[in-house]
Amino acid sequence: MPESKRKRSLQEIYDEIKGILLTTKPQIDDPKSSARPSLIKDLFQIAALAESLLEQRSRSNNKSWIHLADSLDQEGVNLWNISGIIRKTPENDGRLLMGALRLAAFRLIEGGVETKPGIESLLHILQLASKTGATLSEVGRHDIAARVLTSAAKYEELLRNTDDPDGIHQNAIACGTVVYFSSRMEAAWQEKNYTVADFMSQKIMDDDQRLTLLPLHSRQLLASKFHKIGKSMLELPEGIKPSDAVSWLQKAFTLADPLEDNAVPGVAELKISILQALARAYFVAGSYDRAEATLEELVPTIDASPDHASSGYRELRWLRLATLKRRKAGDAALLDAFKSIIDHMECSETNITDVLQDLRTMAHHHTLVTAVHQHCLDKALACRGAGEDCIDRLLLSLIFHCAKDEDHARALKAVDTVLTSLCQAEVELDIVPTTACLTLLWQYGDRHYHAKKWLEAADWYLAGSHKLFRLSSPTASTKCFRKAALCYIEQREFARASTVIRRCPTNEAKTHYIIFTIAVHQGLEDEAIRAVREMVEAPDFDRNMLLLATQLSHQSEMRVVLLSVLEALLKTLKLSNSGETAVEAMTLIRCIIRLALSLLGDPTANRTTLIDTVVNHFRTAGILTEAACTQKAMSLISKDVSWLWRTAYNCAVQGCSEWEHCEGRIADLFDIARGLLEALCQASPVEIDSEIYSHLVNASFSAVSGHVFSARETALASNGKMDGGQISAVTAEIVACKQRILSIMEKEKVQKDEEVLRMQYFIHTLRVFEAEFLTRAKLWDQIPQLVQEIVNSGPLALNTYEAVADILWVEKDCPINGTS
Repeated sequence: MPESKRKRSLQEIYDEIKGILLTTKPQIDDPKSSARPSLIKDLFQIAALAESLLEQRSRSNNKSWIHLADSLDQEGVNLWNISGIIRKTPENDGRLLMGALRLAAFRLIEGGVETKPGIESLLHILQLASKTGATLSEVGRHDIAARVLTSAAKYEELLRNTDDPDGIHQNAIACGTVVYFSSRMEAAWQEKNYTVADFMSQKIMDDDQRLTLLPLHSRQLLASKFHKIGKSMLELPEGIKPSDAVSWLQKAFTLADPLEDNAVPGVAELKISILQALARAYFVAGSYDRAEATLEELVPTIDASPDHASSGYRELRWLRLATLKRRKAGDAALLDAFKSIIDHMECSETNITDVLQDLRTMAHHHTLVTAVHQHCLDKALACRGAGEDCIDRLLLSLIFHCAKDEDHARALKAVDTVLTSLCQAEVELDIVPTTACLTLLWQYGDRHYHAKKWLEAADWYLAGSHKLFRLSSPTASTKCFRKAALCYIEQREFARASTVIRRCPTNEAKTHYIIFTIAVHQGLEDEAIRAVREMVEAPDFDRNMLLLATQLSHQSEMRVVLLSVLEALLKTLKLSNSGETAVEAMTLIRCIIRLALSLLGDPTANRTTLIDTVVNHFRTAGILTEAACTQKAMSLISKDVSWLWRTAYNCAVQGCSEWEHCEGRIADLFDIARGLLEALCQASPVEIDSEIYSHLVNASFSAVSGHVFSARETALASNGKMDGGQISAVTAEIVACKQRILSIMEKEKVQKDEEVLRMQYFIHTLRVFEAEFLTRAKLWDQIPQLVQEIVNSGPLALNTYEAVADILWVEKDCPINGTS
């Protein structure tokens, strides 16, 4: 027969196995992973040869194989022992090599088993088959694993049908059987044959007596396998119901629960892991009551664990919280769950983010969310060094949350409580988080302000004035006080506004503007005027504030205050050479004068002060007019000047009959009117009407007359004595007025006869005045020249001469030659 068709003998198969073993053994310890594929192939070949040897042996009736049995068994044992010490390489974890070794070892040992093995042999070969099948299933060789486990099923059946009358081997039988069932269970699970896996698990659990015979470590191992499968159902639920995972995990806990925690190492951890997975399975299955009960049993245990902050335990606490939320538990239970999470976590950015994100889904639980924020802050403060970065974020989150609370008082109380607690803990915020917090508080204040909820807006602004923010932003509290004061003004609670604004520094113009506003609303004129003055003196003063103050005082019809504001506007006006500022200044002066004159009509007004105000502003107008003439900008203010001289003239005329003891002021007004008229005449590009010159002459003469009368009153009050400087000034004014009138007459600026006659009388009077003041000054040498001027003056010379003679006659110090 051809070699390929000839039936091989047992010896030939054995020899081939030995030949392969000789070449493979040196390769087993080779660390090079490149040699492993051929080695694994050879081991699978050995297993196949051993399996064919067993089949041929079972069909043979002779005993020729017996001398081979010991050798096969020994080789198999050697390979099995080697499988436990396989080296791992970077490219290969060694599991496939170990599976191939176990397969070859099992088949070799199986080939040397006697025809009718005893209990011990059956136990041994069953355990080898079970472990080999499980290993091959793990590495994905399911077809080979199935054949091995089929062989194992044969040995399990033989073992089950073997008598053990004395029960000596009952523990070993129980252990071997369970190992077999669990291997079949795991292999079926690996193949995703869930029905067989469940069937095998039930086979294990149905025999309570057999389970009680298992050693503690075997029971623990079996429980961990059930736990592993149940947990994987949750992680890879491909068509698997959550209730199926619950069933597996319940079986796992049933196996582990009777074990004492200290009986076998790792039992306590296993129980916790099983309960953790079971609670999660209950949650996924929708059994929230059972999930909560499981967690309530588990949480105290993990809290007491040294490893209480591990990621697994952290997930468990989060699961408890999720369960309570699904059950719609009360705030107290939810807060307790949050506290358990916070108390056992590190103050890291990630953990804080997890808590805050979960709180976003519970924004309607305002009290709860606030309490959780506070607890997080307490935790961060306790950590301090590690949790300091989290304080800023938690504070911002709390402010953001409180702004959504419909209970305004509760929200502000929560914010204040947290800020105060941080202060007491001596926390110092950096400028960036301080600015962020203040921006939020002002934003919420602005929101209420625009909604016209003035009191609520004030509360949010005042929250920004807390001591916590002052260290990093000293000026922020001032801004907060001012904003709050404006809210109280809108609410017309002026007393509260006044109380708040007085907490601000007094060197800021904005503060004084608000004080001014409050005073105007309260009708406090003196305080409003004082505020305007202090506002102008402040370093940060802005003229726009005075424009607003002008509008406010005008609307409030507080004319005295308005007058003060307009004067401040005029004082703060920066004049330039452009002429535009002169126009603005003239406009302000006109407003001030008009307002002051209207106030003079009030019987209760301080007339002396108002008259001084009017005269001073007319004088300022005169100065501005002179400057405009110099700058060739008279055309810009000609209308203003025209109004001013007429008003000054009419005011002086009215003052002659209504103002008592104000001769000097009246004379000043006439003089100012004269100066304005002269400027207008000089700057006019066209011929001036004679009426203007008539008024110029009248104003000039009236001014001089007023100053003469005023000087006489001063002399009477001083026992006839008059100051030399005053005498010189009045004398010079008389001479100038005389020359001015004479010049107008010579140029024939006035045509009407009656006007010319009046001017002649003015000249006559002025010469008398001049003689009087020259006499008072004892300037005797100038009097003859004046007398000669009188002699040459025309028809009125005689009367003038007589008046001068009367003045000189009464003067005892007059020299005789002074009258000749």
